[in-house]
Amino acid sequence: MKQVKIQIPSLVENIRVVESFIDNSKDTFEIEDDIYGNIMVAVTEAVNNAIRHGNKFDKDKNVYLSLYVEPTQLKFEIEDEGQGFNYDSLDDPTAPENLENPGGRGIFLIRHLADGVEFSKDGRRVELTFQLHPAADDETQTAAAA
Repeated sequence: MKQVKIQIPSLVENIRVVESFIDNSKDTFEIEDDIYGNIMVAVTEAVNNAIRHGNKFDKDKNVYLSLYVEPTQLKFEIEDEGQGFNYDSLDDPTAPENLENPGGRGIFLIRHLADGVEFSKDGRRVELTFQLHPAADDETQTAAAA
């Protein structure tokens, strides 16, 4: 398993660092285009949540981002230094009473873009899993469809 880790201060402008981290990882580990968009949105949203809600914009607190590359999947781990939160009791952003709320959609979005989402450390850590589809399988499916 290959891994890459970075640590960033809790400043919103550091989302650019996260985007570069994902772009570099895409090139280094040959991440497929079909999951790249989901990774970019889900991981940057998770880091944004860690900065805003976890560390409350405290530049003296850090967000830790790790990527674990396995043959069949990628795992991104995002951890903050905040108080955590109860991830089991979040409002449903699709409920009629919540549709006009300006926030509350980040975790909903992350759960729909990643293949797996697991919280730990009282909500201070989230692990996002994305399944990889080997190129040989894609070629076989394309040939079978033709």
